Parts: sequence; C-alpha cells; structure tokens
Amino acid sequence: MSFRGIFIVGMDGRRLNQEVDGYPVISKQAGVENRSGWLVNDIRKAYQGRIRALAYTEKSLTFMNMNTSGLSGESKEKFDCLTEELRSYKKLALAFSGGTDSGFLLAAASVAGLEKVLAVTIVSRFFTEKEKERAGELAGAMGVDHLFVDLDILNCPEVMRNDDRRCYFCKQQGFSRIRDEAANQGILNLVHAINLDDLGDYRPGIEAANELGFKSPLVTAGFSKREIRECSKVLGLSTWDLPSQSCLATRIPAGEAITSQKLEMIEKAEAVLHDLGHAQVRVRCHGGLARIEIPPDDIPAVMDSGVREEISKALKAIGFSFVSLDLTGYRTGKMNQNRT
Repeated sequence: MSFRGIFIVGMDGRRLNQEVDGYPVISKQAGVENRSGWLVNDIRKAYQGRIRALAYTEKSLTFMNMNTSGLSGESKEKFDCLTEELRSYKKLALAFSGGTDSGFLLAAASVAGLEKVLAVTIVSRFFTEKEKERAGELAGAMGVDHLFVDLDILNCPEVMRNDDRRCYFCKQQGFSRIRDEAANQGILNLVHAINLDDLGDYRPGIEAANELGFKSPLVTAGFSKREIRECSKVLGLSTWDLPSQSCLATRIPAGEAITSQKLEMIEKAEAVLHDLGHAQVRVRCHGGLARIEIPPDDIPAVMDSGVREEISKALKAIGFSFVSLDLTGYRTGKMNQNRT
C-alpha cells in the first residue's frame, strides 16, 4: 500500500498527530519517532490502546492529507491569515453543515493545531438526510469531534409563519443550541462559515449569529465563494465543487405557511432530479405547483419529451398538482430578490 500520509485519532476523539504543510508529524507524547515507511501494525503497536481510528488508505486520506504547499500568492496569504486566527482561539466550536464553506473552514481548523475543535451540525426538518450523512462523513474523515443536535424547528411559531425574518429566528434557535453545546465542553469561541459573497445577499440569519457571538473568520480573511472553491480544490477537498446548499424552507415563498408535508414533498422532488443527474436543483413550492430551477445549461436535457414526462409523473406522484420549469434557470438568492 502506498502511504501519502498518516492520520491517527485517539480514543477521546482528539488527534494524536499534527500536520505541517499537509504532512504528518507524529506527536512526541506518543513516544514514537517520526519516520517514513510506517506499517499499519507498527503504528498500532506504538500507540497501543489509544487508537480509536486509523486512516491509511488513499481514499480516506482525501481530507487528511491536505498539502497547503500547493497554495500560492494571495490564496496562501489568506489561508495563512485564516489558520492564524483559528489557532489563536485554541478551542472553538463550528456550525457545520457539511457544505463547501463549512467544510473548508473545518479543514483549516483541523490543520491549524488547535487544542480542540468541535463541529456541531443542527439537524432539523429543514436539513435533508443526504446532507446529514455527508456532514457525518466529512467530520469523521477530518478526525474532529462532531455532534448532531436535533432541533424541532416546526414548533417555533416565529419560523413557521415564514415572514422576512424567518432566517433570523431559525438561526437564533439553532445557533443558541450550538453555543450551549460548546459551553458544556468549555468552549467559548464560536465560528460559522459565511463568506464575502453572503454579505451581499439578504441574510437576516447573520444578524442572529452576530448577536450570539459567532465570529466569521472566512470574512475576516477575505474569502469569496470562488476563492473557497479554488483553495478547496488545491487542498484536495472533495467539497470544492459541491453545489450550493440552502435549507428546505427557502423553497417556500415568504408569507406562505411552512408545513412538514411541503418540506417532505420538496425533499423527495429534488431527489428525483438528483437521481436524473442534476446536481444543482431547487424545487420551489407554490401551493400545489412545483417550480423547478436548474442551471440554464441543464434545461435542454429536461426538455426531452421522455425526461419531461418522467419528471412530471414522479412529482405528481409525490403530491404536486402542477409541475413547471423556470426558464431563467437557477440563480442563488432568487427567492430573496423582493426582500430588503
């Protein structure tokens, strides 16, 4: 087996090795000498009963073998700025959805040499099962402590009335839980993964995050979405080209009631499009009408009569009475265009 790097996780979930420029340096406390050509059994014997997980295959090193030497110029300066800020916290809790931005931020935190990193994923009816699975896999691959925290968001009347402040109240509920979980583990520094582009959209949730004391290190370091994707690709993160994510509630226009049934229909409808090979999809729910948004370049593929009929039949079986295609295509923040 060809080793590109070794990453070891202790029984308490903390890393037993650190990385310099993406290459492992075995901890002195472990009583082992850093050398190349490790065999799996050698490592297991050296660390004895303190190993909870040992990742050593090429596949499982996707996140754990990040080589920052591939970064250069402004990207390296920003990444160094980011890791320096994260390192200054020593301990931090991160709001982790498993998307491109939070995946990049967690990766930076995992190589910054912090004393403790806690990733917290809020699981509500607005969060899909596929997203939950991805978040668990990413956090596990990076070897950081990870918590799933259930949130019964459907019992929050301020959120369910779905006015222009829905995102504020939703974020207030979820991030309060993250703050509480962090405090229980003695962590006072809280971060989330908004970037510079998010500041130009209607995002009342940012206000709630600020009020609860969450810092935004990607903004401080000057990262745009494009730069996050570019750096993630250089670092070898599989999330570099992950389609943009947003909670299921964004599929329902402001002023229309959010119900569990609508959310279930939306999730199932988008799964139909995903299964047909469309990665970037939004199915907007306008009462009994489903309005499909996909990138403009993907529109010709669904205009084929056979595909069109298949989609229409599947979405009507889910519960929609009418199925339409938005001819302007997908664009992030489209449902916010009339909000201020």
